[in-house]
Formats: sequence, structure tokens, C-alpha cells
Amino acid sequence: MTVYERFLKYVSYPTTSDENNENCPSTEGQRVLAQELCRELLELGISDARVDEHGYVYASIPASCEGMDSIGFIAHMDTASEASGENIKAKMIDYQGGDILLNEKEVITLKVEDYPFVSTLSGQRLIVTDGTTLLGADDKAGIAEIMTAAEKIIKSEIKHGKICIGFTPDEEIGRGADLFDVEGFGADYAYTLDGGALGEIEYENFNAASAVVSVHGRAIHPGSAKGKMINAARILAEFDSMLSPDEIPERTEGYEGFHHLLSIEGETEKGVSRYIIRDHSMEKFLAKKAEFELVADKLNKKYGDGVVELSISDSYYNMKEVLLDKMFVVDRAKSAMERIGITPVTLPIRGGTDGARLSFMGLPCPNLPTGGGNYHSRFEYVSVDAMEKCVELILEIVKG
Repeated sequence: MTVYERFLKYVSYPTTSDENNENCPSTEGQRVLAQELCRELLELGISDARVDEHGYVYASIPASCEGMDSIGFIAHMDTASEASGENIKAKMIDYQGGDILLNEKEVITLKVEDYPFVSTLSGQRLIVTDGTTLLGADDKAGIAEIMTAAEKIIKSEIKHGKICIGFTPDEEIGRGADLFDVEGFGADYAYTLDGGALGEIEYENFNAASAVVSVHGRAIHPGSAKGKMINAARILAEFDSMLSPDEIPERTEGYEGFHHLLSIEGETEKGVSRYIIRDHSMEKFLAKKAEFELVADKLNKKYGDGVVELSISDSYYNMKEVLLDKMFVVDRAKSAMERIGITPVTLPIRGGTDGARLSFMGLPCPNLPTGGGNYHSRFEYVSVDAMEKCVELILEIVKG
């Protein structure tokens, strides 16, 4: 089966994760896909392939010679909730530049004006959707690439150390590494295939936290509300207006951090806002969290103690802190790219991957590309040409 065929098969499985479900995996669709991946691995002849009780898939290909590193390759099975992951209608096009009409009936177009990078892919085969769902290249492209590479390794005479394979649930809701069995996985180091454009290598990511702002208001008839009403919905809006206005996703790039308002729900009596907080710099990350605390304190002084309740929890940290003295892992990937004609580009991840958490758990794990883009949106795409090259990259890394 080709990487393209595998990818189309995997995106047919709905695997959107659910942050409101504490079970692992958080959705049954992920477990269904996990079972199918395990079945395929066993069919390839990988006898130790298994799905654990939490929905993680583990497998390994024994070393073909002694003295070589044990290398892992990891991708996640879930998709993000920002766009629907149900009934994905994927199609391949021979892209020759310009805007892409995704859905003639609904007049949905992927416009180069909105997504300029797409124009650099002219001449490639792209897989897109009909514009009503996400595609799922994040991260089923990574799964398809690892599975295809595994088949090629088994059928080839490539000399290699032990190859460890892992597919994780619930990465999109920050839990992908929570129950990962690092010791049982058995790799000296690993790579997540969860990136974007071909050539990108990522070993820096955000420090990340989530914040929940709860406001306890006081409802009373508006005709007699003066000096008595505490409008929770209005206080939520006031809280947001007091945060640094330029430190939001819409106005930041590169190493610039942000706070991002995910949702706001409120009425007079009660209200809740949910945020994520991100920064590559630990110093600035701590400052952003302190700003939230300061705003909450100011509003409690204004409206009364306990009116605003703030909860902040850290999600993951910048893996650069771990990888700086293990850069041979990054260098191995760079050298492999150069040998097969890919120009490596190191970029900071404006997000996170399982690799960030795993690096702090003792498994150095930078991030490699999968060939896709516009993730978490209806305008997501992946390049078949890039996917094929990513398979070649895995093989070249294995060779050393």
C-alpha cells in the first residue's frame, strides 16, 4: 500500500479528541483506529504490535545488525476540534498554482491571498477536502509515513538498529504523552512526525499553560440594579480587555508569545472564559501567567473578593532545554535530509508536540515534517510528493 493510499484510509476514521472527557483515549474513534493500525502492523510481520489499555499503539522492528542506535518514530491519532473530523471527503488534485476551488456547490475556495505558501507547491499533487471539514493530515500523514516506512524497512536489506513505533491518542488536547510508556517503548531517542512543510526540523516549542477564569456574579432586576448587580458576562469582557492587547495570536509570530481566548460563556449570575498561554522564553511565560494573576486581583479589589476565580495549569515546556546537549539527534535528521536533497530549516514550533513532553520524560524527541499545512482548519492540505519524501527521510535516518 502506498503512503497516499494509507493516508486516505486513515482519514476515513473520525478521531476528534474531546477535552471534556477524562478517559484515555477521550473518544472511541481513536481506539478503533488504534486497533486497525495494530492489525496492519501485525500483518506486516511485526509480532510485538499491541494496543494498551489506554489506546496507545506500540511496535518494534528488531535490529538487523549490532551496534546501531535504537530509534523511535511517533505520530498521534487524534484530530483537533476546531473543524469537523466527520465524513471527510478528501480528493487529490494536480496543483498548477492559483486558488483552489474546494467546493463548487458551497463556493468554498482555498485562496492564495489568504494562504500564500500554497503557491510554492505548484506542480505537486495535493490532497484537500471539500471545505466543510478538516483533512486530518495533522497527524494521519505522520502515521501513514511511519507505516509505509516500516513496510519498506521490513522488505529491504537496510542495516538498522531497533526501530520503535508509537501512535498516541489525545495529543491535540495536551494529553498525548501522559501515559506513554517511555521505558517499554525501548528507543534511545525518537522523532515525532507532526510538523508541516518539507525540510522543517523543530526542537524548540512553546512553554504552555491553560487558564480558566470563572466569575461569580449577582443577578437582580435591572430596574433596581444600581449598586447591587454584579454582571459576570461583563466582567469576563473586562478581564480580557485588561490583558496585553498585542500579545494575541493574530498579532504575533516567530518567537513571540501570546494569550489566546478559546471560549467565553456568560450571563449575569456566572461566566467562564478559557485561555491558553504560550511563550518560548520561560521568563516571558512566567510574566504572562503573572499578568493573569494581576488582572484577577485588580478585578477582585474592584468587585469583591472571590468574584473572579482564576485557575492556571502548565501543559508542557520548551524541549530546547533538554535537547541542547543532545543535538546529535537533530544533526542526524539534518544530515539525512541533505543526503536526499532536502534543505533543512530549523524553526521554533508555535505550538507543541508529544515530543516536547517526551523529551522531559527522558526520550529526546525533536519534530519532523509531514508535508501538510493549514492544520486545524477546513483549508488543510497535504502534498503527496512531500509525504513520499518524508518516507524516504525516515529510511535515511534509520541508515544513519
